[in-house]
Amino acid sequence: MIFGVVMLCVGGYRAIFVPDFPESMSFEAIRVGHHPDTYYAVKVDPRVDDFRMVWGDSDGGRYGSIGEWKKNVERGGQELAFAMNGGMYVASGEPVGLYVEKGVLRSEANRIEVAKGNFYMQPNGVLFILASGEAGICKTGEFRLSENVRYATQSGPMLLIDGEFNPHFREGSDSKFIRNGVGLLEDGRLVFAMSKVEVNFYDFARFFSDMGCVEALYLDGYVSRMYAPGAGVDDVDGDFGVMMGVVR
Repeated sequence: MIFGVVMLCVGGYRAIFVPDFPESMSFEAIRVGHHPDTYYAVKVDPRVDDFRMVWGDSDGGRYGSIGEWKKNVERGGQELAFAMNGGMYVASGEPVGLYVEKGVLRSEANRIEVAKGNFYMQPNGVLFILASGEAGICKTGEFRLSENVRYATQSGPMLLIDGEFNPHFREGSDSKFIRNGVGLLEDGRLVFAMSKVEVNFYDFARFFSDMGCVEALYLDGYVSRMYAPGAGVDDVDGDFGVMMGVVR
């Protein structure tokens, strides 16, 4: 199904316009943390980098693991520079909420607000990439489908909302897991991160805030995997639904 409404985020959407970038990869692998080696992180600019979200191959089979996606990319003569699981999914691997791939709506937005699980901690949100390569993160309730959306995935909860921590988070919480998420910088680039150690939501949100992100979205927990050799991590296993990454 192709959609065709014009608006994206009502009120909360940040459209960040910057001068043209040179025709080169901007992908940057970094290692950062509040203490040494707490997080693996990469910065990606979808206006320049070949950023993709995927679920399965051309035959309709789910990739599942980062390794299977990597093999598929290499068969096409390209390289997978970075990959990470990209949102929550049910046992079959289908997305729990919204998923758009190459402009095609593959899963409708999940607008249930009261249910068990991190996905339903409010507000949850959407990471989206426009056809121009501009990226955005906003609350699910502020997102509107558009023919200009090339990729989108819904997850939750939001970690940062207009630079502020999600009010449901509690400093010092003992609910700690390996976690992965994505944040939006003021210059329009995205920061993808996975913790090396178990962290709570408050500390994970603080990481994105310290990185300078204005919005940030939690992707998943203890199942998280990241492939980013430049950042010192090369997980190729997992059993995922949606994945995202940079191909070159």
